[in-house]
Amino acid sequence: MDLKELRRERHSQAMGKLLPYMGYIIQSGVAMVFLFVVIAFSAWYTSLLRDVPDGIPIRWIMLALLLPAATHSGFRTYLQSPDTVFLLPQEHRMREYFVPAWIRGNLWKILRLAFILITLWPLYIRTEASPKLLFATALLLLAVKLLASFGLWRELSLLSRPASASYALLRWAVCGLIIAAWLWQPAGRGLLFIVLLAAAYLVALHVPARHAVPWERLIATEKNQGARALMMLGWFVDVPGREQRVYARRYLSTWGGSMPWRRDTAYRYLLTKSFARGDIFGIVLRIALLGLLLSWWNRGTYVGTAIYLFFLFIVGVQLLSLRKLHSESFWLTIYPLPQGTKGQNTTAFVFRTHLIVAVVLGLPFLTTLGERLLPAAGTVAAGVLLAFLFKGYMSRKEARLEDDDL
Repeated sequence: MDLKELRRERHSQAMGKLLPYMGYIIQSGVAMVFLFVVIAFSAWYTSLLRDVPDGIPIRWIMLALLLPAATHSGFRTYLQSPDTVFLLPQEHRMREYFVPAWIRGNLWKILRLAFILITLWPLYIRTEASPKLLFATALLLLAVKLLASFGLWRELSLLSRPASASYALLRWAVCGLIIAAWLWQPAGRGLLFIVLLAAAYLVALHVPARHAVPWERLIATEKNQGARALMMLGWFVDVPGREQRVYARRYLSTWGGSMPWRRDTAYRYLLTKSFARGDIFGIVLRIALLGLLLSWWNRGTYVGTAIYLFFLFIVGVQLLSLRKLHSESFWLTIYPLPQGTKGQNTTAFVFRTHLIVAVVLGLPFLTTLGERLLPAAGTVAAGVLLAFLFKGYMSRKEARLEDDDL
């Protein structure tokens, strides 16, 4: 069996399932929005470089942006459940199958890391008193990326799940300390610390017992990655067979528990629980935190207003995908929901969530009311208005769907 050819065939099949939807994404206007964002960011970044404010914490900014890009790793193995039977006799040769996946997974992430570094570098050399060399920094980040990628592969193969989670935290800590040592310490002292820390980490990775090939974990990881790709396509077009990954977020287990047990609130209860344990919640939370940070940094300018509205718009787009969350659920065809309550509950839930995010992201501007009363109040009012516009859009969509069903 040619394992390299098998992986190439599976890669082609996976891409063949996604490519037909690319046209719908382009027709949705996402290309124009992306182009507008690139132009707006370029104009803002150019003006920032021309007049750099004093006291920018450039080292912390570099660490915050480079650490996730350097540490986050992943591989598309395209393994399937039957492989535990049919490929098991080839376990001793599976390195031939996994090496191309490891290389391809790292290649794109290295390019992403290089893009972030090159984008940050003009600001870094203008604000840092003694900047490091670009070539040396790029080599260090490349080494960190390869180290993190190797660490992730070892984590997946560990016998113990708790040990795997602990080593994941260790990987982030080690990579963070390496990047911080390079940014804060002199080159010689920093390199000595980095070499010793990396060597200790590599030794630690070889201590726990592990599987030769972690079949079940790799299959589960591949299933989650495929579901995530389909979920992103689902923002633009109906994709059959989409599955949502479920997260056990116990700190949100009481959310929705106070709702009355009535037929007209049944779907709102289901939607609340699904949102609290699904992918969309994590995406919205990360976008909101990044938007809050950037809004706080630019709260005294109109650039901050543009950032606030842009992130609020992105959050709204993410929340709109809740309309299709249970579009193929079998149980909704069995449970006798009152007509129209599914759309009404979805619209109300999205509007409330969007409004809360609008207020939270607007808090940095509310702190400037004493200095910029009209711009600050106008910014928050525009955010609230945007939430109402999304609500109106959803209401019209739901009304059109109900008319089509009649």
